[in-house]
Amino acid sequence: MPALSPTQIEAFHRDGTIAVEDAVTPEQLAALRRAFDAWWEESRAHDRNYGEMIDGRPRFDLQIPGHSPETPLLRRVNSPTEISAAYLDVVANSRIPDMVADLIGPNVKFHHSKINAKLPGANTEVKWHQDFPFTPHSNDDLVTALLAMDDVDETNGPLISALGSHKDGIAEIWHGGKFTGIAGDEAARAWERDAKTFTMKAGSVCLMHTKVGHSSAPNRGTRPRRLFIAVYSAEDAIPLSLNPLPSTHEGLIVRGERTGRVRSIHFEMKLPQRPQTGSFFNQQVGYDG
Repeated sequence: MPALSPTQIEAFHRDGTIAVEDAVTPEQLAALRRAFDAWWEESRAHDRNYGEMIDGRPRFDLQIPGHSPETPLLRRVNSPTEISAAYLDVVANSRIPDMVADLIGPNVKFHHSKINAKLPGANTEVKWHQDFPFTPHSNDDLVTALLAMDDVDETNGPLISALGSHKDGIAEIWHGGKFTGIAGDEAARAWERDAKTFTMKAGSVCLMHTKVGHSSAPNRGTRPRRLFIAVYSAEDAIPLSLNPLPSTHEGLIVRGERTGRVRSIHFEMKLPQRPQTGSFFNQQVGYDG
């Protein structure tokens, strides 16, 4: 039985982003929150990024300046599936991979995951960009699933997505010979005209095409906004650059089977620069338009 209705599938292909409620069970959501709360408490004891991914870069990213033992501002956990069975369970066993299979075909594999946390008091902003230039593949059947671990409203940094922008090509994120991670002013202005803010109840998921232009503002409210973000691809989409957040689960087949085939589409772009710190937020700097 399909996880998404024909109307939802049509909306995804037209708009590039849809929101779906009840993507995980209450038990799964509670387990995700417990794990994050433990990491948040642990972060009080640290004054710099810490932990280690499989490539040696830090796993836990702190908002510095701002983070302190009294006000811990843990803004990202990289590849949480490696250190939490709860997060791996959601990647593989929730409704989310069923929804992705409805959108891009029966054979689906996992690429990478992270938690982006906008805690009250943290000035974390995500500027306009597309995901595909960070994770180019041989084709663009990639879906970013943004699972709301908290209620998301207009005040605490919701996703802002430019409807239909996935049909408009790839926006350059290199400027003046520097990898900025930010789309140029012309693309950003165009996306803002067609932008929609996606508020969500906890347990809901936004499913976003890899070429959709999107952004999000800082958390101006009093409640946290934590997103568990998992990226999936069609099995025959082959990565063309190193995974920015590698893990032992990269390439895991979560639905269907492994065919060993590759499917390519025509496009041209400059390859991304691998982040030195493991933090996307530190890449989106240094562009003045």
